[in-house]
Amino acid sequence: MKARINETDLEILKGDLTEMDVDAIVNAANAQLILGGGVAGAIRTKGGPSIQEECNRIGGTHVGGAVITGAGNLKARHVIHAVGPRMGEGDEERKLRDATLNSLALADEKGLKSIAFPAISTGIFGFPMDRCARIMLETTKEYLQGNTSLRKVIFCLFGEEAFRTFEETLQGMLHS
Repeated sequence: MKARINETDLEILKGDLTEMDVDAIVNAANAQLILGGGVAGAIRTKGGPSIQEECNRIGGTHVGGAVITGAGNLKARHVIHAVGPRMGEGDEERKLRDATLNSLALADEKGLKSIAFPAISTGIFGFPMDRCARIMLETTKEYLQGNTSLRKVIFCLFGEEAFRTFEETLQGMLHS
């Protein structure tokens, strides 16, 4: 599913984030920037050791924060490591909004034209998929209504449930 917001295409698709040929993919990171399991583990495996080495030099960031590294052997040119909240830690919606917003702003700061997001915090961090879709899509839509160099924002989702949830959420936002 595609939508256009000002000069930017917003797209929802089901696929493998590590195969996206974009300026940056977003890693659903932890605050220590340790590439463990889930999305981060797939990025580490396919991208090679240089990504973790750069993360180690950066050292970490706060929940809601985002930092950028190279992308090693991935098709993407960069990895933006966004730290989403763990369910139950408090103020999760604001933290997820911040992680999304900081990723978009960092891409703009670096002059990037395309970015692909996963459903941040919905894996081992336990954030509900429907709330994640609403927060990430609302934040992105608001951001794209401002001045941005981004021309393509993709939500690349793993699995049918995530894809359907994001697609239905975006349809609802566009028709309200």
